[in-house]
Amino acid sequence: MTVSEKFNDYAQSVEQKFLNPNIRATTDLRNEKIGAKIREGRLDLVPYLAVVGAKESESNTVAVRSRKDGELGEINVDTVIEKLIEEINAKSL
Repeated sequence: MTVSEKFNDYAQSVEQKFLNPNIRATTDLRNEKIGAKIREGRLDLVPYLAVVGAKESESNTVAVRSRKDGELGEINVDTVIEKLIEEINAKSL
């Protein structure tokens, strides 16, 4: 999800990186406040929310929130993908 529509392109590129290894991902590009987007994601029980803004787009990161563990902070996109793949594989065994 984006903080502002200025970061839609970056958010869509991150979504494509997630979709490559078959991680389910959708991008919330609506012109809503970020708090409303986060609240809606939590109510929908989304396991992980990735927020992107100016700082994240400059550093190739995403601010990650876990439904289970709360705020995880700013993490490199490739690192997030690796962790999600590990988690997916661990649950499939």
